[in-house]
Amino acid sequence: MRYMAYDRPVLRGTGGLLFSRLLGTGRGTSMSLGADLRRWALLAVWRDERALEAFLRDSPIAARWRSRARESWHVRLAPVASRGRWNGVDPFEGAGFAGGAVPPVAAGGPVAVLTRASIRLSRLPAFYRAVPAVDLDLRAQDGCLASVGIGEWPLARQATFSLWRDADAVRSFAYKRPGHREVIGRVRREGWYSEELFARFVPYGSEGGWDGADPLA
Repeated sequence: MRYMAYDRPVLRGTGGLLFSRLLGTGRGTSMSLGADLRRWALLAVWRDERALEAFLRDSPIAARWRSRARESWHVRLAPVASRGRWNGVDPFEGAGFAGGAVPPVAAGGPVAVLTRASIRLSRLPAFYRAVPAVDLDLRAQDGCLASVGIGEWPLARQATFSLWRDADAVRSFAYKRPGHREVIGRVRREGWYSEELFARFVPYGSEGGWDGADPLA
């Protein structure tokens, strides 16, 4: 856990790193009160592939994670849509493939989704009462390959990262599952978030294992 603090200044000095967040994870498939203290994540936006390769090859952070992990999974993502802000900025603006090109898999292949929110303190009880219904919807949704709740701060700054069979599966969960649809309506009506971000990506490379297998294999 101490490296969550120690690694941040090291990351800030990494060449070609445009945006990064070290993140803890929850125990469930979506945002939850429980934390998994053995599982951690790094979200990073890179200037180009060379900068990423240099980090993986030379960074003491990458080396430490490799040496101490019982299991690790790494995915490369090309942003195809993003709306909202993360600490006042859109971290994915201008990122992606040169000229806006997206790999052919985007037409009908896997999709990754990141949702992130800063929850108003007054809305925390309502938010966490709503989480179990959304978690059940997510578990029951056909086409969800994997998902995990992640966060910068306990309770108030939360996110979910999920992998889907295709864009149709994402739309079905977002608009057809009753628990999720009801929560989205309440978020808008009651102003639960002071800031939020939704981003969709095309995965174009992965390695390692997530709960024993690569969900994109």
